Amino acid sequence: MVLEGSSEALCPPPSLELRPSCNKSQPSPPLGSCSTPHDGLFPGDKEPVKYGELIVLGHNGSLANGDKGRRRSRLALYKRPKANGVKPDVIHNVSTPLVSKHRQALSNKSQHSISYTLSRSHSVIVEYTHDTNTDMFQIGRSTESMIDFVVTDTAGSSTSGGGGGWQVQGAAGEGVGGGGQSAQSTISRYACRIMCERNAPYTARIYAAGFDSSKNIFLGERAAKWRTSDGLMDGLTTNGVLVMHPAGDFVSEPAPGVWREISVCGNVFALRETRSAQQRGKLVENESNTLQDGSLIDLCGATLLWRTPTGLRRTPTLKQLESLRQELNAARPQCPVGFNTLAFPSLARREIVDKKQPWVYVNCGHVHGYHNWGYRKDKGHNVGPGGTAPASTGERECPMCRRVGPYVPLWLGCEGGLYLDAGPPTHAFCPCGHVCSEKTVAGWSQIPLPHGTHAFHAACPFCGTWLTGEQGHIKLIFQGPVD
Repeated sequence: MVLEGSSEALCPPPSLELRPSCNKSQPSPPLGSCSTPHDGLFPGDKEPVKYGELIVLGHNGSLANGDKGRRRSRLALYKRPKANGVKPDVIHNVSTPLVSKHRQALSNKSQHSISYTLSRSHSVIVEYTHDTNTDMFQIGRSTESMIDFVVTDTAGSSTSGGGGGWQVQGAAGEGVGGGGQSAQSTISRYACRIMCERNAPYTARIYAAGFDSSKNIFLGERAAKWRTSDGLMDGLTTNGVLVMHPAGDFVSEPAPGVWREISVCGNVFALRETRSAQQRGKLVENESNTLQDGSLIDLCGATLLWRTPTGLRRTPTLKQLESLRQELNAARPQCPVGFNTLAFPSLARREIVDKKQPWVYVNCGHVHGYHNWGYRKDKGHNVGPGGTAPASTGERECPMCRRVGPYVPLWLGCEGGLYLDAGPPTHAFCPCGHVCSEKTVAGWSQIPLPHGTHAFHAACPFCGTWLTGEQGHIKLIFQGPVD
């Protein structure tokens, strides 16, 4: 490894023809290219090739303000009419000020390149050439046209305070602590890129950083970067791109893997000591950047789930979820105290509490209709007008078993891509009350998700709320009609 400022870094060969790959573990892993978004449908094709879908965790089927264009909670990646991938071609070692040839390479909008700034007087520029075998999709915070999937920070909530000891950098370079809110996003404008092979088996690989409007990637002096053993360059982005592949099959044997960091060239590393540290983690040679069904991608502010077409076929569609909702309501569950019939509201009425909506005591699972009594005033919670507290706060005593805990409305999980199967919605996440199948709650409850800094905590995939209790979920206990 060559660190910035070392004599070896300052005295490299003037130029080098690159081999087909900058990732030794892959035969020819391409890098990305900017492109016109959503141009994957072929004229006349009945079923275009779908590489997979990206789903942003914490959004239950759509963004709060609705899905609009490239800013959405879910994006399908299809084979493009024309390949737009690029692959490394030539590497140049230059001294500043840049000679005219290398300055032209950076300003040429038809030439892709990555610039590694090793010091104020020395840079390495890697030129890229067109790759006819790959399609590239870029993800980031920027709304510029070269970004296919615009992702913004997901405002998940926690019940036990902030994160651990990692320090992350905001968009302008300021530190953002784990316990506070940042005025600026920690998601990079050009966060990462996914390269998909155009031929079967349509392998998808992820790389840190994306090309900007000038088709360039810049790694400045503060970014972690190094020269590899075979004379190439690699580096990490400021706050990093983390990936966790499932340890087994995401659907049949859900089990979390280990969070790793992906480099600009697609190599896999152990996590850095701090999220924005200049010293990279240890190279993990037996793991790759190939996405699997259930792979999680963390962009330091939002976490994405990758689902393959095969995996998606085992998840419920919106129509199937609506059928499950109707089956629940057809059973006519009743409040065991008020004896009024309960009903889950329409999937289109998300986050709007209905008067017939079921509520649950999350510490025991007993399902009731809403009532405004049972608060434990001795717990010190604020009491509202008429002797009641706000509906979603305070601890209640269940009239069935006398267990005390949160009392929240139940919501059906509307994002089918987050389900692990199409089983009946019999369980709910605690403490948010999102309802789905038993296998889904059991799987997500054991997955540690990054929380801003170096903290990892299991969270509800539908809303991002940190899970509580021994298991993070509860089996719902409904009472049928008395007649």
